[in-house]
Amino acid sequence: MTAPGTAPAPPTAPTAQKRGSRWIEEWDPENETFWNEKGEKIARRNLVFSVLSEHIGFSIWTMWSVLVLFMGPEYGLTPADKFLLTSMVTLVGAVVRVPYTFAVAIFGGRNWTIVSAGLLLVPTIAAFTVMEPGTSFNTFLLVGLIAGIGGGNFASSMTNINAFFPLRKKGWALGLNAGGGNIGVPVIQLIALAVIGASGGPRVLLGIYIPLIVIAAILAALFMDNLASVKNDTGAAKDAAKDAHTWIMAFLYIGTFGSFIGYAFAFGQVLQVQFGRTPLQAAYLTFIGPLLGSLIRPVGGWLADKYGGARITLYNYVGMAAATGILVFASMQKSLGLFVGVFVVLFVLSGLGNGSTYKMIPGIFQAKAVARGLEGEEAAAYGRRLSGASMGLIGAVGALGGVAINLAFRQSFISYGSGTGAFVAFLAFYGLCFAVTWAVYLRRPVGRVTAASSASESKPQLSYAEV
Repeated sequence: MTAPGTAPAPPTAPTAQKRGSRWIEEWDPENETFWNEKGEKIARRNLVFSVLSEHIGFSIWTMWSVLVLFMGPEYGLTPADKFLLTSMVTLVGAVVRVPYTFAVAIFGGRNWTIVSAGLLLVPTIAAFTVMEPGTSFNTFLLVGLIAGIGGGNFASSMTNINAFFPLRKKGWALGLNAGGGNIGVPVIQLIALAVIGASGGPRVLLGIYIPLIVIAAILAALFMDNLASVKNDTGAAKDAAKDAHTWIMAFLYIGTFGSFIGYAFAFGQVLQVQFGRTPLQAAYLTFIGPLLGSLIRPVGGWLADKYGGARITLYNYVGMAAATGILVFASMQKSLGLFVGVFVVLFVLSGLGNGSTYKMIPGIFQAKAVARGLEGEEAAAYGRRLSGASMGLIGAVGALGGVAINLAFRQSFISYGSGTGAFVAFLAFYGLCFAVTWAVYLRRPVGRVTAASSASESKPQLSYAEV
């Protein structure tokens, strides 16, 4: 029993006696003693295998960005058909992020990782079955829609890892988790390049991934854990949905992750349609941008940890707008070299912004907790509760940006015969994202910017520039 006025002793080790050997009943990452002695090792182990499953999920989600490169005239699909197909795949990946977020709390992080990894077999085997000339567009569309479930792995993985790490480590951990997942995009494109170069067909590519999916599910079962403290809290979901910052951050995430995933799906098609590249020539170029954008995402999180996510996000939008302006010029001049070079820069900036915006989410809710007068573990628990619930919504809305990008390219090619019109629209959007970031998170303190917060003017005034 603890004497009055004495702080309770920190847990010495995570215990797993109530619900099986893979359930951890006590978890307090904000306690430095606990973290240094036991917590960090467990959190890092779960991070590694979460990344693996999410990585393959991204590859399966974006495999149609590669498969459409294999689909020549014999498949009977127009460029508009292909852009519509990739748009719908992106749409499903965005929508399923919401239920995937809350699946972690219902089933446990380890348990859901096993299930979500295994589910990837369905779209992969389905695509393997139908991938041949003569298959109808509607069949391709249906199979593509099923592939969208791969996009959900990101949401469940981020929600799970968010619970494992302390606030001071979240930018790095979430950036590494998401970056490792994002890199599934260029990896499947590189494998496709090797397959095309070896005169292989799309079924060879799909056949490579089937055993990898099985391996990811088995490793998750062997080495991951469930956190009993991550309980299904419908109240948290409702509170997150009511909070204005959830939707503001979702809007900003459209500009970063929406750009990354949208360009990943569209880049190869733009090179083929606008610049006349062959599938092999397009495959040689398409992986570079997603690869660099994925690798730099943890750097965005690290910079946000050090300098503040809002500041990094603001400057990042300046860079994205400048790069897009140059893309408009390159598109009008039909300069392939300049176009590819600047598009790669835009990918890098979108990856950097992915890391900084996701770091902002837990920081915002932690700052709101302090503004409400909460301290210590109570403030940390409040921040974890709402940030975890909001991540699925933010990730889902952000991924919808990928849908908008592919539909914008589709309409631009139909109307103007090039992607220039789409780039002009993207430039205007990045300018709007810059304005929102500055107005909400850098211009005013916490107590004055959040209509959803009950903090009064007498509470501590904290700057969101630090989140």
